[in-house]
Amino acid sequence: MKSESPARIESPALAKLPGIRHGFFTRQGGVSGGIYGALNGGTGSRDDPAHVAENRARMAAALGVEPARFLTCYQVHSPDCVAVDAPWEARPHADAVATATPGIAVSVSIADCGPVLFADSEAGVVGAAHAGWKGAVGGVLESTLARMEELGARRTRIVAAIGPLIRQPSYEVGPEFVDRLTALDVGNARFFIPSTTAGHALFDLPGYIAARLERAGVGTIDDLGLDTYADAGRFFSYRRATHQGEPDYGRLIAAIVLD
Repeated sequence: MKSESPARIESPALAKLPGIRHGFFTRQGGVSGGIYGALNGGTGSRDDPAHVAENRARMAAALGVEPARFLTCYQVHSPDCVAVDAPWEARPHADAVATATPGIAVSVSIADCGPVLFADSEAGVVGAAHAGWKGAVGGVLESTLARMEELGARRTRIVAAIGPLIRQPSYEVGPEFVDRLTALDVGNARFFIPSTTAGHALFDLPGYIAARLERAGVGTIDDLGLDTYADAGRFFSYRRATHQGEPDYGRLIAAIVLD
């Protein structure tokens, strides 16, 4: 296989920090074909496992780590964050990872849910969270901050970057979804606007994520403003694949590592 550098997008706020390498990888620069073309990092997809392994190896190389040190959990839309200091033999069931160990790339896979990368460069602690609506409501962002604090971070110093995810113009939800979130907090009504479909609404997932990060005391929040659904050339999207009747979908990877 011809080696090609995978395309990745950086957060300007994270890029300013010393001793940190990171990337929100796009779907460009891999070896997968068809609906998975080309940089599918999803071990849970039905893509050829050899292609997924090669794609992930390319992403690891782009961040300067060995493939065995490019770590992603077995994601289950939970609020759980695990700390890691060495490659694991079996992936834990969790939706966020934090580390204070240089050379360990912590990562999450997404295909519309919100990838959030965290760093306190002064403390030497980084984290990655998979925050769909269920994980965000359940507290995965706050769990990541708590785990990072256990490793020595201070949330007022933490930079959190929200990467490519499904954005409000693309995220139509039914009335039961609106009722569920406003029942938790009437203030959540501000994250909805009417849809053209009667009785439905459009949900602002990145706005909701940012609000929770701000309420939790995060020092800097950087939203990249990218929509996975609307940009098929660069991003995989679960919802777009479903609307197009495709049998499966690729996964994007967001990762961060300490030098």
